[in-house]
Amino acid sequence: MSNKEYKILGKNMQTISLYYGLFLIAWGIVVKIVSGSGSPTALIPSFIGVLISLFAILAIKVPNQKKLFMHIVVTFGLLTFLGGFRVLKNLDNLFADKFWADLSQIMMVLTGALFTYHCVQSFLFVRRNK
Repeated sequence: MSNKEYKILGKNMQTISLYYGLFLIAWGIVVKIVSGSGSPTALIPSFIGVLISLFAILAIKVPNQKKLFMHIVVTFGLLTFLGGFRVLKNLDNLFADKFWADLSQIMMVLTGALFTYHCVQSFLFVRRNK
């Protein structure tokens, strides 16, 4: 890791992206098991997490294509953030009918926003330090 990289807790964004993808994978699997949901939509965070992890690994393993792969990663991070907004349609009935689905959507909004924010900050950091 170079000193000219944006870091969070000493980790660069490729590593943070890999951790975030693994978190999303685990979240989807745990929620599916705990909720007993038969719906494949319970695994949406896991599907997104697989894609984020895959492109984060590619960014780590193929450094000359890091810019491309990290732009793909932030796109999936933004989709995570936007995908969670579905919870807004149920605000009057939040956690009443579909507790785990609502919790997952809130998690997606919050973590997707934070992740996207840090990705954008990382891109800006690189631009400023060229």
